[in-house]
Amino acid sequence: MTAPLPDSASSVAGSSAAASTVAIDLGDRRYDILIGSGLVDASSSWAGLPRASAALIVTNELVAPLYLERLKRQLAPHYPRVESVVLPDGEQHKSWASLDAVIDHLLAGAADRKTVLFALGGGVIGDLTGFAAAIYMRGVPFVQVPTTLLAQVDSSVGGKTAINHPRGKNMVGAFYQPVRVIADLDTLDTLPDRELSAGLAEIIKYGPIADATFLDWIENNLDALLARDKSALAHAVQRSCEIKAWVVGQDEREAGLRAILNFGHTFGHAIETGLGYGEWLHGEGVGCGMVLASELSARLGLMPAAFVDRMTRLIERARLPVKAPPMPIDRWLDLMRVDKKNEGGEIRFVVIEGLGRAGMRGAPDAMVAEVIAAHTGPASR
Repeated sequence: MTAPLPDSASSVAGSSAAASTVAIDLGDRRYDILIGSGLVDASSSWAGLPRASAALIVTNELVAPLYLERLKRQLAPHYPRVESVVLPDGEQHKSWASLDAVIDHLLAGAADRKTVLFALGGGVIGDLTGFAAAIYMRGVPFVQVPTTLLAQVDSSVGGKTAINHPRGKNMVGAFYQPVRVIADLDTLDTLPDRELSAGLAEIIKYGPIADATFLDWIENNLDALLARDKSALAHAVQRSCEIKAWVVGQDEREAGLRAILNFGHTFGHAIETGLGYGEWLHGEGVGCGMVLASELSARLGLMPAAFVDRMTRLIERARLPVKAPPMPIDRWLDLMRVDKKNEGGEIRFVVIEGLGRAGMRGAPDAMVAEVIAAHTGPASR
């Protein structure tokens, strides 16, 4: 699969971080991703959203002091009542308890089915809020306001919502689309360096799976991205969203094509679950997982060894781990068998079949064990 390169993408790379729009087109439904600086404080960002008597902002204890009151001020002219739920921070809180806290707040306030939820935070908040919106009264509108790079380029886009289960990541959830995504690049100014690198993992993945030219661009502009150059970030976020929008438009519910967006995730999710949620960030697991998936692609005869070296260098430059943590191979395999892409108990991996083209393959357990052994060691994150 090769995603078509929109004409607008190349023009953004050398421009300012002016606002741009990427549309998610699902045939009978459509919504926009707004990308740019100053969007949280721009009244136009919030115009035209579903009207209701109440809005609920779901955020976490780190994001709330930075952006909660600013968002409340923008929503106040549109909703007579603007309330908030502030959850603990961390992947370990993407749980039934946090979901229940949101649902309980809605019920306690007698929120009706027009109530609009706003997810203000990173991927944990976005996934959890979206799932709450999907199940409260069988579905209420919600808006994604991602404040991390990872959420802006991946988790806020496409309608995957979920919470984690102790036996597997994102195993309890629903496909449920937001009505808008507001990706304000200025929120990345307050992002910790470790979180920035985690987001770069999800940007990097789009190159090998869909756009070889974008992979070249990432390599050439990685230092600018690490330095939080707004022009570079604007291009990276827009191109990532364009690719994801194209894929989701073809396969909203991951019946086939959409699975390629999980390059590195089968290995990465096993790391996250095996170590305990929150020990490694999601993007750190994906970064290391892409090294392993690249190695598997080479061992299956699909890619040359030079590709593995190229991906390893790039992921290491992004300040992400390239060595997997030591776990017994049986534990690895058990964790990877609890994966939504698997069929009939067979572990299915996203592999690279050529630069800019990905596919799904199975692999013998012995080969998977060799791949993991080849890239296990002291893992700094």
